[in-house]
Amino acid sequence: MTSIEKLDLLLHKVEKKLEQKNSTNSTLTNTLREDNFKRIFTLYEKLEIAKKHDNFETLFEYKAMNLSGIGLKNDDFGEIRPGKYVQIITITYDTNKNGKRVAKNSSLGYYGKTEKLEAQLKNDIIEFVLRWRYEKSFRQSEHYQHLISKLQ
Repeated sequence: MTSIEKLDLLLHKVEKKLEQKNSTNSTLTNTLREDNFKRIFTLYEKLEIAKKHDNFETLFEYKAMNLSGIGLKNDDFGEIRPGKYVQIITITYDTNKNGKRVAKNSSLGYYGKTEKLEAQLKNDIIEFVLRWRYEKSFRQSEHYQHLISKLQ
């Protein structure tokens, strides 16, 4: 076997290993995403989000989702804000009559005063918002992968 043939064989083995690794990562990502999506739907029903947004398929068209009354930052994660009301807030962007882009907030769910919120309900609300954001990041990633593929 010549040196070139040996190098070619080694390159082929490396490429095969990379393909296997990418395939494993892709399968893991798909499983994580599927599990996340199922859980979002379960929470969507449990939290009665359909009362405000009756089409689960369009739930991810919102630009962002936030939570009022409960902290989501690292330094106050899960902490209630006394005297506040718990709501799941969605954000969309509209264009006003002057052609300016304006943020529009709407409530997907209202859950009362923070002090009266049961621990399990609080966890479900936080989990819903975080899982929605996780799915939204997958969708944004797909969008950028598609754009990058157009370059090649």
